[in-house]
Amino acid sequence: MTPLFFTARVLPLMAALVLAGCASSLPSIDPSSLPVTPTLFRESQAVAAAPAAPYQAQWWKVFADPVLDQLVAQASRNNNSLSVAAGRLAQARAIARSTDADRSPQLGLGAGAVRQTDATAANRPKTVVSVGANFSYELDLFGKLAGASDAASLDAQSREALLRSTQLLVQADVAQTYLNLRALDTERALVRDTLQAYRDTLRLTEVRFREGDVAELDVARVRTEVASTESEALTLDRRRAELEHALAVLVGEVASSFQVAPAEWATALPVIPAGVPSTVLVRRPDVSAAQSSMQAAQARVGVAKAAWFPVFSLTANGGYAAPEIGDLFRMSTRAWGVGALLSLPIFDGGRREAGVQNANAELDIALANYREQILVAFRDVEDQLSALRLLAEQSEAQSRSVASSSRATVLSDSRYRNGLVSQLEVLDAQRSELRNRRQALQVRAAQYLATVGLIRALGGGWA
Repeated sequence: MTPLFFTARVLPLMAALVLAGCASSLPSIDPSSLPVTPTLFRESQAVAAAPAAPYQAQWWKVFADPVLDQLVAQASRNNNSLSVAAGRLAQARAIARSTDADRSPQLGLGAGAVRQTDATAANRPKTVVSVGANFSYELDLFGKLAGASDAASLDAQSREALLRSTQLLVQADVAQTYLNLRALDTERALVRDTLQAYRDTLRLTEVRFREGDVAELDVARVRTEVASTESEALTLDRRRAELEHALAVLVGEVASSFQVAPAEWATALPVIPAGVPSTVLVRRPDVSAAQSSMQAAQARVGVAKAAWFPVFSLTANGGYAAPEIGDLFRMSTRAWGVGALLSLPIFDGGRREAGVQNANAELDIALANYREQILVAFRDVEDQLSALRLLAEQSEAQSRSVASSSRATVLSDSRYRNGLVSQLEVLDAQRSELRNRRQALQVRAAQYLATVGLIRALGGGWA
């Protein structure tokens, strides 16, 4: 290549490529393609009637339950899902450091010995010993290396947000499982108290049957209620064991040695304000993770486009080479070299074009995932707000139902003792009261679960 040819042909081509590279930019995201953030949650009035709970950095403390605090702390230390998420974050950060290292100069030392023949010395073999340093540096004229580094860094940010999302998920799972357990303890106590009352009634009915005051049908009816209630009590025992085992997995313990003792359900029920809708997108770590993934996909589109431009590298090496080790470091055995390499693929069978198309497709996928995550975030908040509003109304209605059924039981028992009605009416009234009390407990448990669900939907905060 003559100097004239280089000046006339190559330099204009390189200048055009440099200008094209500088003019290129990352693909933009159309704001109209993203969901519009509402100014208010539609169900935001659901929690406006009562004073809101003060914000807690450790949100589960608003429930004022020491056992729950202990379980969440234990899960934060030992949960395996958190360990996996932390490992993936460490992996992503290592990849980011490795990718960023490509932008730095590379320096290495080397030494070697070669046994070879020399045509000038009648093909007699000789040994050449060498030692030296090598230097290389790729000029990132078109932002290829910077784009790859940015994409890897954004991947690490996404993994960090996913770790926070996993933490929030584990904390919410522990809280909801524990609250379910406490609700089940209360329901078990209610059913067992009712079972004891049925057994007392059975003993009294059997005495009256032996004395000829009641028919055998009354005894059979009471025995049926006793057996049915015993079956329900055992079902609740089985469900409690399953919840306890689930808690063991969440806190990272073996189910065989883990136990949560039955206790009174004294957990506070806080009122959580919905806040401003836009804060959900800031707080929720899963939304942040999706956003970082989308930005990483944007950066990789730029990397794929930069593959069309030439690669310009600087190299240098220096050291010593001699046929004898004793002569290795003499001034006369010095050798060095400086070079520059320009590489521009001309034909690759469409590989670079396919790379750009693949990067654009990945960006479309990441953008769709980001949109979906935003929609899911607002759906989660609205779900829990509507659940809290309707559960509050249901709780009031259920309280009235419990009061009425309890009064009906008292009246039926009085009428039975006075011989005005049969025992069947008393059993029906008792059965109805038990059913309504259990439904009231289930509504109360659902309020706690929806409160935890709202905190999780809001990203673990509500200030």
